[in-house]
Amino acid sequence: MDEALRAVESSLDRPSAARVYDYFLGGSTNYAIDREFAQKLRRRLPLIGEYMKTSRQFLGRAVRECSRLGVKQFVDIGSGLPTAPNVHDVADQTRPRNDTRVVYVDNEPVALAHSQLLLADSADPARHVAIAADFMQPEDLWERVLDTGMVDARQPVALVINAVLHFIKDTDDPDSRIAYFRRRLAPGSLLVLSQMTNENPRSDEERQALADLLEYYENTTNPGELRTSAEFGRFFGDWELLEPGLVYAPAWHPDRNTVFRKVPSESRVICGVARKP
Repeated sequence: MDEALRAVESSLDRPSAARVYDYFLGGSTNYAIDREFAQKLRRRLPLIGEYMKTSRQFLGRAVRECSRLGVKQFVDIGSGLPTAPNVHDVADQTRPRNDTRVVYVDNEPVALAHSQLLLADSADPARHVAIAADFMQPEDLWERVLDTGMVDARQPVALVINAVLHFIKDTDDPDSRIAYFRRRLAPGSLLVLSQMTNENPRSDEERQALADLLEYYENTTNPGELRTSAEFGRFFGDWELLEPGLVYAPAWHPDRNTVFRKVPSESRVICGVARKP
């Protein structure tokens, strides 16, 4: 835990995308430098906090549905900072027999450090673990996941990549990375994906604001790329999309707490969950 604390302390000289996300979700694991950057984003795109809440709410509903369908193993790639409800919280609540296993994966030292600190306090170490690995190195990542002993590769897994793909440009070839995981996962596995989109902006002003958002992040360690539904949909390969298909996140099994439920397209977040044949 001393190493985890040192990682947190050494990261305070620049904004962290994970901590900015935490700030917008109402978390407490963020610092002045993150809040200043977040306010800069909010001045340009006033609803950005709601967009991020949309991603987090989708994650909870997707994990709940995966658990309801009988999947007991979860791998959350790019899990970021622990912000309630976490994957293991939702999975255990949905399956109170506590038979689910969760591997959180992140390549950002500060996010990993915070996750390890949280799990040490509130999770079951026999079923929940946080590890360091990089989505851009899928073979190594999958080997590290299996090395935890938490995942039986012969059984279905819910692979979660939530609010991550907009930080990976097409020039970095996310397609081959996701295809690698699709090949490795057992039949019956589920792929949970979401990302921000620049599709159907309400005005030219919003279109420019979304472009400015990318420019702001270009000067951080997390540059990114927004995608249309067609550009995003390819990541599911030939897997069958569960109902209601590829949609704006608030339209994916909404509940009464879902932000943008009445006008899902205003959320700027697209998503889907697909099952391997």
